[in-house]
Amino acid sequence: MTLETKFTTGFDAVRFAGYAALFDQIDAGRDVIRKGAFEQSLRERRIANQAIPLLWQHRPDTQIGWVERIGEDERGLRVVARIDDPASQAARLLKDGAVTGLSFGYRSQAAREVTLEDGRQGRELAQVDLFEVSLVTRPMQHGARVHFVD
Repeated sequence: MTLETKFTTGFDAVRFAGYAALFDQIDAGRDVIRKGAFEQSLRERRIANQAIPLLWQHRPDTQIGWVERIGEDERGLRVVARIDDPASQAARLLKDGAVTGLSFGYRSQAAREVTLEDGRQGRELAQVDLFEVSLVTRPMQHGARVHFVD
Protein backbone atom coordinates (compact mmCIF):
# COMPACT_ATOMS: atom_id res chain seq x y z
CA MET A 1 0.00 0.00 0.00
CA THR A 2 1.55 3.30 -1.09
CA LEU A 3 0.18 6.79 -0.62
CA GLU A 4 1.31 9.25 -3.25
CA THR A 5 0.42 12.92 -3.29
CA LYS A 6 1.05 15.34 -6.16
CA PHE A 7 2.25 18.82 -5.30
CA THR A 8 3.10 21.87 -7.32
CA THR A 9 5.75 24.21 -5.97
CA GLY A 10 6.93 27.56 -7.26
CA PHE A 11 10.55 26.99 -6.19
CA ASP A 12 13.20 24.32 -5.90
CA ALA A 13 12.27 22.18 -2.92
CA VAL A 14 14.81 19.82 -1.38
CA ARG A 15 13.66 16.23 -1.89
CA PHE A 16 14.88 13.17 -0.05
CA ALA A 17 14.15 9.48 0.42
CA GLY A 18 14.64 7.16 3.36
CA TYR A 19 12.97 5.02 5.99
CA ALA A 20 10.88 6.54 8.80
CA ALA A 21 10.49 3.10 10.44
CA LEU A 22 12.12 -0.31 10.22
CA PHE A 23 10.19 -3.51 10.82
CA ASP A 24 11.12 -6.01 13.53
CA GLN A 25 13.79 -3.75 15.08
CA ILE A 26 13.75 -2.83 18.77
CA ASP A 27 13.79 0.95 19.11
CA ALA A 28 15.09 3.09 21.99
CA GLY A 29 11.62 3.06 23.59
CA ARG A 30 11.48 -0.78 23.43
CA ASP A 31 8.83 -0.78 20.71
CA VAL A 32 8.91 -3.18 17.76
CA ILE A 33 6.93 -2.27 14.65
CA ARG A 34 5.51 -5.17 12.65
CA LYS A 35 5.02 -5.29 8.89
CA GLY A 36 1.50 -4.17 8.04
CA ALA A 37 1.26 -1.76 10.98
CA PHE A 38 0.80 1.25 8.66
CA GLU A 39 -1.43 -0.31 5.98
CA GLN A 40 -4.85 0.71 7.31
CA SER A 41 -3.76 4.26 8.13
CA LEU A 42 -2.21 4.72 4.68
CA ARG A 43 -5.32 3.27 3.00
CA GLU A 44 -7.60 5.63 4.94
CA ARG A 45 -5.41 8.64 4.07
CA ARG A 46 -5.37 7.64 0.40
CA ILE A 47 -9.18 7.33 0.31
CA ALA A 48 -9.59 10.71 2.06
CA ASN A 49 -6.83 12.28 -0.10
CA GLN A 50 -5.01 13.44 3.06
CA ALA A 51 -1.36 14.39 2.68
CA ILE A 52 1.12 13.70 5.47
CA PRO A 53 3.04 16.69 6.82
CA LEU A 54 6.81 16.69 7.22
CA LEU A 55 7.77 18.21 10.58
CA TRP A 56 11.06 19.32 12.11
CA GLN A 57 11.87 17.29 15.26
CA HIS A 58 8.17 16.30 15.76
CA ARG A 59 7.23 19.93 16.44
CA PRO A 60 3.68 20.53 15.17
CA ASP A 61 4.40 24.26 14.95
CA THR A 62 7.34 23.64 12.59
CA GLN A 63 6.08 22.03 9.41
CA ILE A 64 8.93 22.07 6.89
CA GLY A 65 7.29 20.26 3.98
CA TRP A 66 5.21 17.31 2.85
CA VAL A 67 5.55 13.60 2.33
CA GLU A 68 5.12 13.01 -1.39
CA ARG A 69 5.20 9.21 -1.38
CA ILE A 70 5.00 6.73 1.50
CA GLY A 71 4.48 3.01 1.74
CA GLU A 72 5.54 -0.22 3.35
CA ASP A 73 8.08 -2.49 1.73
CA GLU A 74 9.90 -5.53 3.13
CA ARG A 75 12.30 -3.36 5.18
CA GLY A 76 9.99 -0.75 6.65
CA LEU A 77 8.11 2.50 6.02
CA ARG A 78 9.79 4.12 3.01
CA VAL A 79 9.21 7.80 2.37
CA VAL A 80 9.95 10.36 -0.32
CA ALA A 81 9.46 13.85 1.05
CA ARG A 82 10.32 17.44 0.35
CA ILE A 83 11.41 20.45 2.37
CA ASP A 84 9.61 23.46 0.90
CA ASP A 85 12.22 26.15 1.71
CA PRO A 86 15.62 25.16 0.28
CA ALA A 87 17.27 27.99 2.26
CA SER A 88 15.90 26.79 5.62
CA GLN A 89 18.08 25.47 8.42
CA ALA A 90 16.51 22.02 8.03
CA ALA A 91 17.34 21.91 4.30
CA ARG A 92 20.92 23.08 4.91
CA LEU A 93 21.49 20.52 7.68
CA LEU A 94 20.01 17.75 5.54
CA LYS A 95 22.12 18.66 2.48
CA ASP A 96 25.26 18.85 4.66
CA GLY A 97 24.52 15.41 6.16
CA ALA A 98 24.34 16.89 9.67
CA VAL A 99 20.76 15.64 10.20
CA THR A 100 19.76 12.31 8.67
CA GLY A 101 17.29 10.81 11.15
CA LEU A 102 13.67 10.07 10.34
CA SER A 103 10.80 9.32 12.67
CA PHE A 104 7.03 9.24 12.63
CA GLY A 105 4.20 10.49 14.82
CA TYR A 106 1.41 8.04 15.53
CA ARG A 107 -1.32 6.75 17.81
CA SER A 108 -1.22 3.07 18.66
CA GLN A 109 -4.31 1.21 17.44
CA ALA A 110 -3.24 -2.38 18.17
CA ALA A 111 -0.32 -3.18 20.46
CA ARG A 112 0.61 -5.78 23.03
CA GLU A 113 3.23 -6.18 25.73
CA VAL A 114 5.96 -8.67 24.75
CA THR A 115 9.27 -9.99 26.00
CA LEU A 116 11.89 -8.76 23.57
CA GLU A 117 14.85 -10.73 22.21
CA ASP A 118 17.11 -9.12 24.83
CA GLY A 119 14.80 -10.26 27.67
CA ARG A 120 13.39 -6.83 28.46
CA GLN A 121 9.69 -6.00 28.36
CA GLY A 122 8.55 -4.03 25.36
CA ARG A 123 5.64 -3.40 23.07
CA GLU A 124 4.77 -4.85 19.69
CA LEU A 125 2.96 -2.39 17.43
CA ALA A 126 0.68 -4.22 15.00
CA GLN A 127 -1.41 -1.24 13.86
CA VAL A 128 -0.78 2.48 14.13
CA ASP A 129 -2.54 5.63 13.00
CA LEU A 130 0.20 7.62 11.25
CA PHE A 131 -0.18 11.40 11.36
CA GLU A 132 3.26 12.87 10.56
CA VAL A 133 6.81 12.14 9.52
CA SER A 134 9.70 14.12 11.03
CA LEU A 135 13.26 14.90 10.14
CA VAL A 136 15.08 14.42 13.46
CA THR A 137 18.49 14.59 15.03
CA ARG A 138 18.14 11.33 17.00
CA PRO A 139 15.63 8.79 15.69
CA MET A 140 14.18 6.20 18.07
CA GLN A 141 15.30 3.57 15.56
CA HIS A 142 18.96 4.15 14.84
CA GLY A 143 18.63 2.85 11.27
CA ALA A 144 15.63 5.04 10.36
CA ARG A 145 17.55 7.42 8.11
CA VAL A 146 17.60 9.51 4.98
CA HIS A 147 19.37 7.58 2.22
CA PHE A 148 19.19 10.00 -0.69
CA VAL A 149 19.02 13.80 -1.00
CA ASP A 150 18.25 15.59 -4.26
